[in-house]
Amino acid sequence: QVQLVESGGGLVQPGGSLRLSCAASGSIFLINDMGWYRQAPGKQRELVAVISRSGRTTYTDSVKGRFTISRDNAKNTVYLQMNSLKPEDTAVYYCNADCWVGLQKMDYWGQGTQVSVSS
Repeated sequence: QVQLVESGGGLVQPGGSLRLSCAASGSIFLINDMGWYRQAPGKQRELVAVISRSGRTTYTDSVKGRFTISRDNAKNTVYLQMNSLKPEDTAVYYCNADCWVGLQKMDYWGQGTQVSVSS
């Protein structure tokens, strides 16, 4: 019914930048919060940033001042601009969307995109 397709991951040197994108498609009536999570090897998945439909943002402390989340409601797309990347940012990044599909509110996840920060 709903698909989230991520793009923009890759390998970057410390201090570099990457921009992730996540486009939602399908039988979507409306999307509430959209967010990015990440999971490093051997660790639990953690919230990176979330943005409400109105544009209110929340970040985990470790990325504040370096990452910026934004969204385009007309395109059902969320972005994550990542600057000043550090090796500890290496993880699989997952997009999440809280969607109304008909009369049901459901949580959807993307397939994940690898971000590797290494010299």
